[in-house]
Amino acid sequence: MPIRLAAFLPAAAPISGRERLRSALGALVGLLATGVLSRLAVGEGTALPVLIAPMGASAVLLFAVPASPLAQPWSILGGNLVASLVGVTVARLVPDPFVAAALAGGLAIAAMMALRCLHPPSGAVALTAVLGGAAVRDLGYGFVLWPVLANSAILLGTALAFNNLAGRSYPHRPLEKAPDHGTADRPPTGRIGFSSDDLDAVLAEYDQLIDVDRGDLEAILRQAEIRSYRRRAGQARVAAVMSRDVVAIAPDASIGEALDLLRAHHIKVLPVTDETARVIGIVTQTDLLDKAAWDRRGPKLDLRHRLRLTLSRGRAPNGSVADIMTAPVRTLGPEALIADAVRLMASTGLHHLPVVEPDGRLAGIVSQSDLLVALLAEAAGRPSEPA
Repeated sequence: MPIRLAAFLPAAAPISGRERLRSALGALVGLLATGVLSRLAVGEGTALPVLIAPMGASAVLLFAVPASPLAQPWSILGGNLVASLVGVTVARLVPDPFVAAALAGGLAIAAMMALRCLHPPSGAVALTAVLGGAAVRDLGYGFVLWPVLANSAILLGTALAFNNLAGRSYPHRPLEKAPDHGTADRPPTGRIGFSSDDLDAVLAEYDQLIDVDRGDLEAILRQAEIRSYRRRAGQARVAAVMSRDVVAIAPDASIGEALDLLRAHHIKVLPVTDETARVIGIVTQTDLLDKAAWDRRGPKLDLRHRLRLTLSRGRAPNGSVADIMTAPVRTLGPEALIADAVRLMASTGLHHLPVVEPDGRLAGIVSQSDLLVALLAEAAGRPSEPA
């Protein structure tokens, strides 16, 4: 049977040109910073290695796949530290370089897996400790501190700065899931399709290392599952079911005014808008409970939240709505599918979503009750009427 060339290519996920450029630029900045700072530390004309080759492989992980479990801070620091210790120790005990190299690589992998710091470039660090030549052998265990630990720390520091400035989450945080309410019930997205226990059982049967965070894997699968439901569902839009006569509040209004509006209109949420009607935040009953203190005169800013705001802003808050509102706020456009609103609420645990025009002005608000009525109407084959 003929072998197709395409069979040798990995089945990689689609990556945008922007992400490719960001990865390449990050590796360039990271390796350049590591080399320059290391050279400044040891000076010119030194016999010490300035930059070791495994850092190039580490740069691939830290800047091209920063979400990988193999690219996290403990992975690079712990992995390179453990591998260099193993490599130097084996090089001293085993005279044959090829036997020593094989032992160093195998033992380093075993130690890294046991300590949960598996980092593929660390295998090259272990081999460098054995096969690096006289300069590396003369360093002995000093090789662990310089250049291995120093190079790793500088590269990691650069990755922390670059990835976060570039809009990435690093160290990686798993994809957003619905909040845990501390009860025996699973979150809404966990009540359809597979369960977390199902996924754990399949991973146990698979019994191989997967280069993706387990939480990310579950979140991706659930999003794909909900997307498939959306594809099979109807095409009803948020504009058809949203409330249009929305009660909003200004950011400089008092907390007491927010409470009065919630009570007077029997509602649970207030969009916060500026003078041009653009949504800048949202105030919910939870915000009033968590961030306000209560006395006979009504709600006022909680002391703990007041101190937190003072430290973060550099000035004392004035007890206005802006001090307790949730911002930034998740929003939808009027033309968004109802299925998109369901997916967003299910994955985030939100109960209300402001609906905004393309310029950010408030157009309406959609609640879980609105979506429930719309889905029931759609199931019955009747178009839902605007609220």
